[in-house]
Amino acid sequence: MNLSELSTLTASLGFTERSDPFTLFAEWLEDAKKTEPNDPNAMALSSVDDEGLPNVRMVLMKDFSDQGFVFYTNFESQKGQEILATGKAALLFHWKSLRRQVRVRGLTEQVTEAEADAYFKSRPRDSKIGAWASQQSRPLTARFELETAVAMNAARFGLADVPRPPHWSGFRVKPIAIEFWHDRPFRLHDRVVFRREKPDGAWSKARLYP
Repeated sequence: MNLSELSTLTASLGFTERSDPFTLFAEWLEDAKKTEPNDPNAMALSSVDDEGLPNVRMVLMKDFSDQGFVFYTNFESQKGQEILATGKAALLFHWKSLRRQVRVRGLTEQVTEAEADAYFKSRPRDSKIGAWASQQSRPLTARFELETAVAMNAARFGLADVPRPPHWSGFRVKPIAIEFWHDRPFRLHDRVVFRREKPDGAWSKARLYP
């Protein structure tokens, strides 16, 4: 039975009674796809620098399974370098139309070369060229400099298929904690958190005060 089928079977249960966070997340994501006007897969991604100072930015989740949450980036970017250094990240999904949010904390791993190649191949051609042209997170003197880099890479590849840059790939966040939050009147919200000691461990669950 896949996550979607199990989610359908358990849909009648209140979310605080669920026993598996992945099926609950899959159901909430499907709900968000029906109600969110833009990017239901958008998530805030947090990492920390070498001084322990956090950074947060919005990215798009491109894959999800019981193995974790996947996004792609330039590994030479600030977030890429920070995650490579620490092997840890946190995520936040906020679906305003549903008054729901999901917080994720976990360890990270790089996706396989095959996964990265398959996703890069699915991107629009201009996005592929942009991955080569952008020195992500580094100083840019003027937009013309970026546009020139785009034009040079477009000419470089011509009509040929654009390969994936060696510095561009994906991370999988393998959760050790997933918290679900739902708005309730008078700020008496419902919260439930699933935790485990390691990514392949068994989940424990607790309700939290709002």
